Amino acid sequence: MAKLVTIFGGSGFVGRYIARRMAKDGWRVRVAVRRPNEALFVKPYGVVGQVEPILANIRDEASVRAAIRGADAVVNCVGTFDVGGKNNFQAVQNEGAALVSRVAAEEGATSLVHISAIGADAEGESLYAQSKGEGEAAVLEAFPSAMILRPSVIFGPEDAFFNRFAAMSRNTPVLPIAGADTRFQPVYVDDVAQAAVLGAKGEATGTFELGGPETATFRELIEKMLDVVRRRRLIVNIPFFVAGIMGAVFDFGSKMTGGLFRNSILTRDQVRSLQTDSVVADDAQTLADLDIHATSMDVVLEEYLWPYRPSGQFSDIKDSAKNLRET
Repeated sequence: MAKLVTIFGGSGFVGRYIARRMAKDGWRVRVAVRRPNEALFVKPYGVVGQVEPILANIRDEASVRAAIRGADAVVNCVGTFDVGGKNNFQAVQNEGAALVSRVAAEEGATSLVHISAIGADAEGESLYAQSKGEGEAAVLEAFPSAMILRPSVIFGPEDAFFNRFAAMSRNTPVLPIAGADTRFQPVYVDDVAQAAVLGAKGEATGTFELGGPETATFRELIEKMLDVVRRRRLIVNIPFFVAGIMGAVFDFGSKMTGGLFRNSILTRDQVRSLQTDSVVADDAQTLADLDIHATSMDVVLEEYLWPYRPSGQFSDIKDSAKNLRET
């Protein structure tokens, strides 16, 4: 019988790429999510019955154990940017990660992959970094042979980074950002998935920091995006002390409305995170150590950002027409 992998968050941005690759390699795939009815799109990744969404919540041990039981490999892709609420940093990225790794060990899984983030540090400046660091420690305590993956900002067709700012560029002449000089090393989502598959199959272990071939500031990344969508916009850097005030106001609004207003604009913790570069450390194990050639942004961005161009799919035709001379 084919081996079985359970992927927590397997219908998410990164998880779906891992699920697709595991299915292609012949594995049976359990996609463990809170809303399986919204994850039915993963079923065609394999033959009938090969890829199945199931109900699981990493805050609930019974559902986690049921999802892992019988699995040869476990991958945890679940993360959050929510400071408060039930699915906050500590509940998901520390306690949830600890639960998944402990149950994986108890149920006899042979491999475990945990998706973390560059900058994960229990003593970090932001609550996000602290929860990621504490989660890593909990994973390795319960499952010492686990593979830890620490990506920089991840890009790809479903990303919440380039897509977000490209969408903003359609409606405003100004793009305000905090941390314009903060450096990132964007990594392609399928490169992250390829690394995770190696860990799930037991072909690699250890901690790896994942970044692409280009390192750029926040401002430079937005400029690259604007070039791809063929729009000219003014990029305005918001000083950190101003951004902190803005984040505090948005956080307060979310708290006072009991979560009816969800602060997806800018939080105080995001401002803290933006004060630290997200680049691969000089002494870290990387994609190269896994024999994975990092994909350049230039190869991929054109493929999914074209809908944000003024003429959408007809932009190339219109640009070509400009070069024609009337005869």
